[in-house]
Amino acid sequence: MGQYRKIRTRIRGVQNTAKITQAMKMVAAAKLRRAQDAIIQARPYAGKLREILGHLAESMETAISPYFQQRETHRVGIVVVTADRGLCGPFNSNVLKAAQHRVRNTYGEVNKAGAVELICVGKRSVDFFDKRGYNVVNKYPGIFNDLNFAVAQKIVGEIQDKFLEGHYDKVELIHNEFRSVIRQKIAVNQFLPVEPIVSGERAKTASGYNIEYIFEPSSVELLNALIPKHLNTQMWNGLLESNAAEHGARMTAMDNATRNAKDLARDLKLEYNKARQAAITTEILEIVSGANALEG
Repeated sequence: MGQYRKIRTRIRGVQNTAKITQAMKMVAAAKLRRAQDAIIQARPYAGKLREILGHLAESMETAISPYFQQRETHRVGIVVVTADRGLCGPFNSNVLKAAQHRVRNTYGEVNKAGAVELICVGKRSVDFFDKRGYNVVNKYPGIFNDLNFAVAQKIVGEIQDKFLEGHYDKVELIHNEFRSVIRQKIAVNQFLPVEPIVSGERAKTASGYNIEYIFEPSSVELLNALIPKHLNTQMWNGLLESNAAEHGARMTAMDNATRNAKDLARDLKLEYNKARQAAITTEILEIVSGANALEG
């Protein structure tokens, strides 16, 4: 009897778990929809800004801007973007492994000199690198509960100032890139110095002539004014991509957990029914044997 009660308790526990994971999947799906809408709304501005910078970069020497200045790498800043919470499959672990690999292998010598600094965005990256003794200089936990553009501006402002002062020779951004609900890709992008932007084919009129733009103020002033906006947009897009990828990963993980819980509940019910059937059969045999003994 105790065995049946134990199995029934396990069945109820697994069924309750399935209800929780199903609810979490539905919440993640709703948040994913909003996150995808935010990415779609941000793309036109980012695309146009990149197009203007590309045209400027083609028409002038980018070396005159400090944002394009290439230096020998003696000190590196790495921005690592993870989620604030777990229960989203390998979403966080993939980013953390990529960041560790970058620090140990790509910048191994720089790291030995203690010149690799981490800017951790998301509670998971803050906790992970803090516990392992990495050089974490800035922490931004809990930002995805109320994600807004001001956060991206704050992160960029601190990084940008250190780069222009010469504290950083290079800054990289590592985050999950949203591709689909079931697929996320690790993106490792150079943030500073700004890599030369190629706008592709020059804009042409209907008659096939190249369009030449007249800039006011000068191209140099315009370039230096637009690059900080470009950096803010790049960081904001990275946060939006990571946010959408997190919800997609959680939705997939919770869907798998729900199906596994239902399969386990089905197996437990089968086990319960088999044990109950065996007990009933044993009782019947005992009754029949007792009746035969009395008749004899």
